[in-house]
Amino acid sequence: MIVLPAIDLQGGRCVRLWQGDPARATVYGDDPVAMAERWQAEGAEWLHLVDLDGAVGGRPRHLETLRSVAARLSIPVEFGGGIRTAEDARAAFAAGAARLILGTVALEAPDLLERVAGEFPGRVFVALDARGGRVATRGWTETSGIEVEEAARACERRGVAGFLFTDISRDGTGRGVNVEATAALADAVRLPVIASGGVATLDDLRALRAVAHRGIAAAILGRALYTGAIELAAAIAAAR
Repeated sequence: MIVLPAIDLQGGRCVRLWQGDPARATVYGDDPVAMAERWQAEGAEWLHLVDLDGAVGGRPRHLETLRSVAARLSIPVEFGGGIRTAEDARAAFAAGAARLILGTVALEAPDLLERVAGEFPGRVFVALDARGGRVATRGWTETSGIEVEEAARACERRGVAGFLFTDISRDGTGRGVNVEATAALADAVRLPVIASGGVATLDDLRALRAVAHRGIAAAILGRALYTGAIELAAAIAAAR
């Protein structure tokens, strides 16, 4: 299992949100490129870059930041937030994304999801963000009536390469990752799952690692890295 440091972009700054609420952001830096270089220097194998403004607004707002980050790093960057068209996807890949994380469009336009996944095989993951076991969309501002595992199986049939799972109630709160819900999703599909949201201690990573054989390939770290609660080198060792 690998660890992906997260950089969430809002207004050009590096922030972390409380349970996905844009009004409850903590700013951790004004230079996303420098932050990305820091995580690479500390041993990151991948970087997770999220366009929060794009996720809420419905189109990518930080492609130039993605371009700058990807140009400066030697590790791959996965990118998500606001990608709702094939043109958005192509633009993000052209800007340097190694992998895209699609959210809202995966549920609202499954034919488009299949098209993008087919055009970029192995490079499209779907973010399944759960509120009460049901999938939230549009930057977590709306909650659908679709259960997470049902949505995952539908996306799997459309040719995606994997999933990113977040329990919104845990995200940014330091309450710990929802290990069982993450593993249950991994059990429901044949594709890798990335755990996201709520990793607060090394014990959270160890708990995920203990069930990694069920299909959990990676974990995303955000707030705990920025507050210093977890050091990246220690996180990488625990995940391995």
